[in-house]
Amino acid sequence: LSVPHATLVWQGWDGKGNLPDQARRARYGLIADWARQRGFAQVALGHTMDDQAENFVMRLARGSGVDGLAAMAHRRKAHGILFLRPLLWARREELRTYLRAMTAAWVDDPTNEDTAYERVQARQALAVLAPLGITAESLVATAHRLDMARTALNQAAHDLARAAARVEAGDVIVRRDPFDAAPLETQARLMAHALCWIASAEYRPRFAALGEVMRQIAAGKRATLHGCLIMPRRGGYHITREAAATPGDGAPDRLWDGRWCVSGPLEPGISVRALGKTGLAQMPVPPDRTRPQASFLAQPAIWRGEQLVAAPLAGWGNGWRAELAQDEEDFFTSLILH
Repeated sequence: LSVPHATLVWQGWDGKGNLPDQARRARYGLIADWARQRGFAQVALGHTMDDQAENFVMRLARGSGVDGLAAMAHRRKAHGILFLRPLLWARREELRTYLRAMTAAWVDDPTNEDTAYERVQARQALAVLAPLGITAESLVATAHRLDMARTALNQAAHDLARAAARVEAGDVIVRRDPFDAAPLETQARLMAHALCWIASAEYRPRFAALGEVMRQIAAGKRATLHGCLIMPRRGGYHITREAAATPGDGAPDRLWDGRWCVSGPLEPGISVRALGKTGLAQMPVPPDRTRPQASFLAQPAIWRGEQLVAAPLAGWGNGWRAELAQDEEDFFTSLILH
């Protein structure tokens, strides 16, 4: 068909953890990097109705709630790229029939037949359930009704964010009064979104862990979750990146920590990493005292070895700038964009 093709190789896996999950995460990251380097803002994926039904069964087994059981999103932002799923209406066999008609070959992943994997087990379970009327079509119809509920819940969280939250230097600051007055589900949804947005995380934290954090901060205690630090302060909550969760040295011409773009006078030996306490001690000017010190520690700084060159978000730019890859408005709009 004269369509150019690129094979992206996943490297660096340590052999630990859930292989399908780790591979899926790596796949999205590789595709997003490839797209950004070529100036593409959108990528189309080939998920089908069968994928949706299998997801539903797997998440039902895990006790998922509305978000987990809702239909796959037709549009979803991740790694700074808008992923589209134009084939969710199609059955997997329909695509194979189409390819056969075109006399086009394809390759099947051998793990699709390996019963050690949860997705293959879900596929087999669907075949057993079909005589009861529990089909891919019926499960996807239920998932779409749950998606309507999710949309309404996200809109409530979006409205709360507009009323109670603001973004400052990549952190999210939430006013206490409107937040505490909201229903617990809306509070938890907004908090989970803030954690994911700050940590560039694909999935929200588990509800049990999130509930424990909500109890801690309501009692005035600091808490960490999802690579973020939540600090109760006078009049509200300050949510920032946890310094220990940031990556190590990165190239200044690459996205750092999944969301920061830095620019300045490039020269050999320059790298980007978190400011940390070591960098804070080297600052020639004191940082903004209206912000908590922890807010600065995880923010991007420019280094030459162990020497601090610049800390643009802490008030010492020295010719460098640090900007979010997704602007502050993205924090609000991504609450309702799926």
